[in-house]
Amino acid sequence: MRIDSHHHIWDLSVRDQGWITGDAMQPIRRNFSMTDLREAIAGHGIDKTVLVQTVTDYAETPELLALAESDSLIAGVVGWLKIDAPDAIEHLRGYLDLPGAKYLKSIRDVAQDHPDSNYLGKAETIANVRKLGDFGISYDLLSKTAELAGAVALVKACPDVQFIMDHISKPVISLGTMEPWKTLMTELASFPNVVCKVSGLVTEAKWYEWKTQDFKLYVDHLIEIFTPQRLMFGSDWPVATLGGTYEQVIELAEELTKEFSPSEGEYFWSKTAISAYNLA
Repeated sequence: MRIDSHHHIWDLSVRDQGWITGDAMQPIRRNFSMTDLREAIAGHGIDKTVLVQTVTDYAETPELLALAESDSLIAGVVGWLKIDAPDAIEHLRGYLDLPGAKYLKSIRDVAQDHPDSNYLGKAETIANVRKLGDFGISYDLLSKTAELAGAVALVKACPDVQFIMDHISKPVISLGTMEPWKTLMTELASFPNVVCKVSGLVTEAKWYEWKTQDFKLYVDHLIEIFTPQRLMFGSDWPVATLGGTYEQVIELAEELTKEFSPSEGEYFWSKTAISAYNLA
């Protein structure tokens, strides 16, 4: 079984994706549907997916839950809350009253490039994330290296919450930069309630100029600190198409994990995602 633990869809006629700016991003400034995803994954053995929020808009998550309710490919949804807000849990309860609520498996907010690099480590953020654990809902960490210390503080303060690090926290692969990402990720991995998505790699490298070797130091370090049992595959489609096709992303993941035993491969391709997201 294979699960793509991280993909998006959007319709620009419903809502603008304000983060898609500049000439380099124009190839993804169009609509992407579940039909498009099915075309992309055809022949690659993907059985189920996790659909992830893209915008900081409370109207989006109900739409994603409704889509999950109607599309058998989607096994779970990562929704959005302004996680430091006083009314965050009130909004969560609103989601949980919706017909597709059973698909809400995790919450994410955008910490990467946040004006406050300690956004994840704020007392208000910690208080709300702790409450997610009471609902049995996980939290996806979206950060770059600058925000990793805050992520560590959040995880340390919330031992009863399952955390999923998205996109290996986006090290600057294009420059081969390892520190302080390596040290901070080692600290993050020391907490047993954290798993990591091997996703979003190609867009942190030189788009369409990368080679497998560019990623090996990073992924080998993740394998060492998390073990294969706490890693999972994610495509980050369609954002990843800026740096490679779906087929290339799959082949890259296969090559970087080719030394895994069959049981380790099961964790990477499905079992870690099933556990972390409590997928049916």
